[in-house]
Amino acid sequence: MKKIVLAFSGGLDTSFCVPYLIEQGFEVHTIFINTGGTSPEEQKKITKRAIELGAKKHVNKNIDKPLWKEIIKPLIWSGSLYQERYPALCSDRYLIVKETVALCKKLKTKNIAHGCTGMGNDQVRFDLSIQALGNFKTITPIREIQNTTKDVREYEKEYLIKRGFRVSTLSSKYSVNENIMGATVSGSEIDEWNQPSDQSYILCKKPSQYPKKDKKISIDFIKGEAKKINGKPLNGPDLLRYLNALGGSYGVGREIFTGDTIIGIKGRILFEAPGITILQKAHKALEEIVFTDKQNHFKPIIGKRWVELVYSGFYFDPLTRNLENFLEDVQSSVTGTVEINLTSGRADAVGVDAKKKLVKKDAVYAQSASWSSDESTGFIKLLGQSTATWAEVNKK
Repeated sequence: MKKIVLAFSGGLDTSFCVPYLIEQGFEVHTIFINTGGTSPEEQKKITKRAIELGAKKHVNKNIDKPLWKEIIKPLIWSGSLYQERYPALCSDRYLIVKETVALCKKLKTKNIAHGCTGMGNDQVRFDLSIQALGNFKTITPIREIQNTTKDVREYEKEYLIKRGFRVSTLSSKYSVNENIMGATVSGSEIDEWNQPSDQSYILCKKPSQYPKKDKKISIDFIKGEAKKINGKPLNGPDLLRYLNALGGSYGVGREIFTGDTIIGIKGRILFEAPGITILQKAHKALEEIVFTDKQNHFKPIIGKRWVELVYSGFYFDPLTRNLENFLEDVQSSVTGTVEINLTSGRADAVGVDAKKKLVKKDAVYAQSASWSSDESTGFIKLLGQSTATWAEVNKK
């Protein structure tokens, strides 16, 4: 039998894929990539599910540290959000593909499969990434059956039941994707542009549960990377988990977003990203005080383009690496401490300290200056010379 590697999550779609691919003549090897949102107990269930469905072998891989290094760090450096709103929580898909491809190479097979549908963004991210990483044959069972049925999920359930496989009777109201970056929720009334129910809270507490007192924390950065919380060293994933829990208790980073999807339709989601929100706020406040005015104006252009590429499926395009090189280079002076104040639904940078802050003791905005009033007058006259000349030439 031909070997094939399936990116497996244990849900209905990828559960269907296993026996479907076997019936197509493949020896199915499954891999589950844990990006920080799955417990060890749940991971064991996923392994058991893959084997009982007929997988020849199943592999689990935890990649929270690579996710921090390869995705989260440049995201924080970018200081940007997709369409100014969404913190690209979907970016873990690229590392899922990377690990799935690595297993294909280990097994010496060119066949790779995923359970993406033909309606969403992830099919683009998966397929483009697979193309960029080698010459593979991509099999997409869910897209294939969409050509023969209108109700894909019912088809999948009936298919599994007919072959003697159990199908969970538990029906979730929402589709939830969670990793250490945050949680994305869609489905039900969210898709219908109505108010989400209380069941949609994943990482964040409800407003009635927010702490009554504000909370101040300090975050230490070294060359743009968060290293300590309140003076305590933490590795990246654990630092983000801490901020997710603390920020989530105050409802930080919870938003409803209608975005323009890759395939050209409107998509509405609810997302919660407490840790990413706090880190971007703190990082931005530190950059503002150590960057020159030129850097502060130009870097957001690079950051925005990086996020657009990553959202749209082009993480493995060389331009993405080019932009990351710039973002990393400008972090050389971004070392210091930021004090964050957490209150109901908000995270504010209220204090900033850095050895390389671009502040002169004898020049304080709107207070004092090391230049004379004549120098100010002359500067302003020269600064406005072009506008003044235009007004004089064009006066009626």
